[in-house]
Amino acid sequence: MANPNWKKGVSGNPAGRKPGTKCRKTLLRQEIEKHGAELIAVIKTAALENQDMSAAGMLLARLEAPLRPTAPLVQFDFDSSAPLAQQVESVLQAMADGKLPPDVANHIIDGINRLAGVRQFDELEARIKALEQHRS
Repeated sequence: MANPNWKKGVSGNPAGRKPGTKCRKTLLRQEIEKHGAELIAVIKTAALENQDMSAAGMLLARLEAPLRPTAPLVQFDFDSSAPLAQQVESVLQAMADGKLPPDVANHIIDGINRLAGVRQFDELEARIKALEQHRS
């Protein structure tokens, strides 16, 4: 049930936030950045003494963004002008030869599949335009 004191379309703070006011998250980030080296030293000491590290983990997550896995760079023979089926075959062969990890090969094949969908759309659009011109 909605609060009867609230009116639709009317702000509870018509003046809004004052210019230059920083949110709590920004203030916390600035403090962490200012004292980051000291905080890391305290966290390291606590970790070495086997103390509870849950708060330390949260703090470290704010200091640095978590690492994301990245696929390795690979090189193999690939003819982008070849028919799509041939492109997929060359990716599968590169995987079989050990030049591509299976997950990377899967990403490339997904990309080829998406390209096939785009090409089908382009071809369909061209056919429709040709039919419309023929009818005119």
